[in-house]
Amino acid sequence: MAINKVVDSFDEAVKDFFDGATVLLGGFGTPGGCPSYLMEALGRHGAKDLTIVCNNVGFGKELMQVVAMFTKAPDWWYDGGQLADNRQVKKAIAAFPVLASPLLVSPFEKQLRASEVEIDIVPQGTLAERIRAAKAGIGAFYCPVGPGTIVEKGKEIKVIDGRKHVLEYPIKADFGLIRAYKADRLGNLIYRGTSRTFNATMAGAAKVTIAEVDEVVELGDLDPESVVTPALYVDRVAVRPEAGRTEIIQKISKEEQLQK
Repeated sequence: MAINKVVDSFDEAVKDFFDGATVLLGGFGTPGGCPSYLMEALGRHGAKDLTIVCNNVGFGKELMQVVAMFTKAPDWWYDGGQLADNRQVKKAIAAFPVLASPLLVSPFEKQLRASEVEIDIVPQGTLAERIRAAKAGIGAFYCPVGPGTIVEKGKEIKVIDGRKHVLEYPIKADFGLIRAYKADRLGNLIYRGTSRTFNATMAGAAKVTIAEVDEVVELGDLDPESVVTPALYVDRVAVRPEAGRTEIIQKISKEEQLQK
């Protein structure tokens, strides 16, 4: 039987999520790289007590409406903040968990202030490397970022070449939700613009990696030299509806016209 990793719906893509799971959420924190439809499906699924691993925990529905007053925010944008809104998040491991303004308080920050959720703040580069270490099967690594700060608390310190390093461990996840531009039915992925960020790093770093894409093409249509994430790292592919990708495709088309 031919391999086909494309599922019929986003709900099917997340059907086996369970309470207490650790979930990688791809993207940098903006719509372009956010697996919004997968996260929305996870919201419908209702799995709770989740540990989410992400660069930016997210805004949540109310703050997105505020953001939309200053910049264009698509209707389909759904982020980790909305999972927090749903009371599905127990803990976040993130580089940028809350917004840098006392006037913009996300659902996660409200819950954090009330001691209802936990946070593990990780420097951005260290976060990426801890995720990559899980994918590569690395048991642990020494990192020069963190000594002398709160980051070193409870961690082993070693001096290497005269510089202090902290011992960091991989982040092992049950599921990874990522966003890409195109895929084939085997799960080979290419990215466009900012969608690459943490998505490519997270691909293959969880027991199950699920990719949300704008388009699925025939085998052989992807330039092998352009494939960033090989199919080996992807378990499922879900295709965004036309309404969810039109703006992006139009933007790409305009950019290509300007380059000609």
